[in-house]
Amino acid sequence: MDIKVLGPGCPRCEQVKNLVMEAVRETGVEANVEKISDTMQIASYGVFGTPAIVINGKVKSVGKVPTKDQIKEWIS
Repeated sequence: MDIKVLGPGCPRCEQVKNLVMEAVRETGVEANVEKISDTMQIASYGVFGTPAIVINGKVKSVGKVPTKDQIKEWIS
């Protein structure tokens, strides 16, 4: 599984990255988690609000901090 957390490095972006890492650990899913802060790369996903989560190429969340349970649903 390929998970990308998109954001410039703001506190909310870091919070989302930490929630994703916790969800991956707790579910035991094998995943490559990558933080992307380059604005051109972020825009290439059609995302213009951060933080955002992209799982296997599909945008799952934009401009908000999802709950850990939501993230677990997406990766299960």
